[in-house]
Amino acid sequence: MIEAPPVDLPTSHRLDERLTMTAGELLGGIGDDTIPAAFFDPQYRGVLDKLAFGNEGEQRGQRRAGLPQMTEADIAAIIRDLNRVLIPSGHLFLWLDKFHLCTGFSPWLDNTTFETVDLLTWHKQRIGMGYRTRRTAEYLVVLQKAPKRAKGVWSIHTIPDVWTEKVNRNGHTHRKPTDLQGELIAAVTNAGDIIVDPAAGSFSVMDAAHTRGRHFLGCDILG
Repeated sequence: MIEAPPVDLPTSHRLDERLTMTAGELLGGIGDDTIPAAFFDPQYRGVLDKLAFGNEGEQRGQRRAGLPQMTEADIAAIIRDLNRVLIPSGHLFLWLDKFHLCTGFSPWLDNTTFETVDLLTWHKQRIGMGYRTRRTAEYLVVLQKAPKRAKGVWSIHTIPDVWTEKVNRNGHTHRKPTDLQGELIAAVTNAGDIIVDPAAGSFSVMDAAHTRGRHFLGCDILG
């Protein structure tokens, strides 16, 4: 496995805590080419704007509508910063819904060296929105910073590309599967490495990192 270099962090960037700050503030305190893996779950509005439910925030999606929304420019800027802080051949795990997967997310990768190397489907065992089919899955795009390679970088080869895991949301509408994220962390990092999440939400990535003996550095604007 690739060895990540030592990381010199400002005092505001405490490991293994739920930090309250913006993604830009978090990533701005991390040096170039230092982090082996990161997760990013953008709080995008694309699918809500497309569906245009008139009762959003009243009867439908109250918790989701109450979360701070990111613009396309915000998302692209965060991804550029993640590209900067990841080590060469490091991985970014990018959560997407079906709308963004189908309409395209490649503009978010402009001015980066990221390349899509894999895709996982998370079957949530819940039924969601949809005018036609109802959504029961989300998607995790695996991006790798140049140079692209798998040998000596990805160590676990038993992870299926469709993963079933029901999560307890614990009051957060976007909580992601801890076991899946933990397996991916173990596949691309070493014990004691730092895993970054600049929009942590429920901090499920922190839970996943700790179960695999890794450190966590992440924040959410709501804490």
